[in-house]
Amino acid sequence: MAKLPLTLACWDYDRCQALINGTVTPDGIDLNFLNLVVEETFFRMLRYREFDAAELSLSSYVVSLTQEDPPFIALPVFPSRFFRHSCIFVSAKSGIEKPQDLVGKRIGVPEYQMTAPVWIRGILQDEYGIDPASCEYFSGGQEDPGREEKLKLTLPAKFKLKPIPRDKTLSQMLADGELDALHAARAPSTLYTRPDDVRRLFSDSPAVERAYFEKTQIFPIMHVIALRRDVYEANRWIATSLYKAFEHAKRITYEGLIVSAAAKTMLPWQISQVEQVRRDMGEDWWPYGLAPNRHVLDTFLRYHHEQGLSKRLVGIDELFTPECLEAFKI
Repeated sequence: MAKLPLTLACWDYDRCQALINGTVTPDGIDLNFLNLVVEETFFRMLRYREFDAAELSLSSYVVSLTQEDPPFIALPVFPSRFFRHSCIFVSAKSGIEKPQDLVGKRIGVPEYQMTAPVWIRGILQDEYGIDPASCEYFSGGQEDPGREEKLKLTLPAKFKLKPIPRDKTLSQMLADGELDALHAARAPSTLYTRPDDVRRLFSDSPAVERAYFEKTQIFPIMHVIALRRDVYEANRWIATSLYKAFEHAKRITYEGLIVSAAAKTMLPWQISQVEQVRRDMGEDWWPYGLAPNRHVLDTFLRYHHEQGLSKRLVGIDELFTPECLEAFKI
């Protein structure tokens, strides 16, 4: 019997390599894996729904759930997770020395609804008492002029959001002092080309992030795997098939990271770093599924609503295909 052809757009993460090279094949699926950078995947899936399944921004996905006839439904698979304290950048001209100095400042964001800035604003609120509405936000291209929000936003009036001039970039404006700070998933190029003008807010961000995890047990989720709802409804079995395949691929990656005969990566102290992560975060430090991630997702959904991106508080039970939330037992 012929397998179901299915196109998946996703970046080539280590936890996806077994899917890419065919070591793991989803049951009943002939997988066409498109290795695309996340910005391209998000743009093409959100604007044109080009793929059967795709890596998708968690924030964009939650926005889509509040639309009439939501176009996507997600698997509890999280290809991207990232502590974001290291992604707050400040201009040397801003006078910002500590988080509380961000109040009232001009903050650049590639897109207000991006997952990374949602987490950053939420963390700044919960950990440092900074009301997200106390800053003025400016959106636009970080390195390329003319970027626009992929999704139309209607924010409450208390949130001040403006586009930057179409011939300017956030990276340049930050270095020139036209913006005081930047919340972004990618480091601005001027962090490296103009190090006297741009720096990170937290100079030792790994230490701050480790302390944050120890306190909150939150390893921020950035992306999910989303299915086009029409594709899912036509063949609901693909949800479990893909979920199992992603889990299998992740297990293979875990095993490779701890092999000491020869290093799988170019990290000189890979083994000791993996051992430390396991001590600090557990054996499965990158968990898929709902149960081990409930508190992380609940926190994000609260941030999303508080920041005006979802007009109602989206319930955690709305996020994922039900087939992936329980399994058979013998």
